[in-house]
Amino acid sequence: MPRVTFTTEDRAYLRHGARDLLVRLYRPAAPGKLPAVIDIHGGAWCNGDRMECATRDIVLAEAGLFVAAIDFRHGADGYPAPLLDINYAIRWLKSQADEFGIDPARIALSGQSSGGHLAMLTAMRPDDTRYGAIPLPVGAPAVDATVAAVALTWPVINPLGRYRHALRAADAPTPPAWVGDLPQRHDLFWKTEAAMEEGNPLLALERGEAVHTPPALWIQGRPDPVHDYRDPDSPVPANEPERFAGAYRQAGGRCELQYVAQADRTSDSAPLVARFLRAQLGA
Repeated sequence: MPRVTFTTEDRAYLRHGARDLLVRLYRPAAPGKLPAVIDIHGGAWCNGDRMECATRDIVLAEAGLFVAAIDFRHGADGYPAPLLDINYAIRWLKSQADEFGIDPARIALSGQSSGGHLAMLTAMRPDDTRYGAIPLPVGAPAVDATVAAVALTWPVINPLGRYRHALRAADAPTPPAWVGDLPQRHDLFWKTEAAMEEGNPLLALERGEAVHTPPALWIQGRPDPVHDYRDPDSPVPANEPERFAGAYRQAGGRCELQYVAQADRTSDSAPLVARFLRAQLGA
């Protein structure tokens, strides 16, 4: 399809004390009520901001999707702080549907790396009272935080498994470069292994937790030892993408896995995300 032109705007969507959380809005110049996607950046729950999503968001906007790339609390703010901000962002966007010209029934989430984890956990637990603890302004319409689809690019779907994976690698005589400060970032954000286990989309499925399972896409680069590895504690003989997809399907959801070359994953993944979201949102 031809590329759609779009405009951008930054505004505050939420305030914590003197701290504004910003959203970058990408508004396609297209007729009718638009489908929308909230995009969530990565950074091992400690770094990054909404601008890290720009390469992908431009592709999504040119495909006719209204995009809201959000900042949120992270790092020392700790779990579950970003989940509250993302849950609020979904409800805020729905409450602004008329102003933005979007369809509140056709909103999806997209997230990369730790952002993929946050996107999936938000989608699975839209009714969690902890995550929904921030009320909309008085007079806002009554809306919920459910979403119609989720697109994940190499998500950290199992924070506990990835933490232990990084610790094992760090203990090697010559630790691989990818380990970096990943264990320290996990410690800063999660604080405890118990939190990594509780706020865990993969383990929630394997525990049999009652969760929402909107249609999902997982795009995974290969080779990628940071996100595509075999957890020795896993009850199934599969790497994390296949393990999660199997558990998601067993819970009644649809999860599509697509693999791309690691070297080209950023450029190759954005069109795949756009195609999936357009299909799921009826664009």
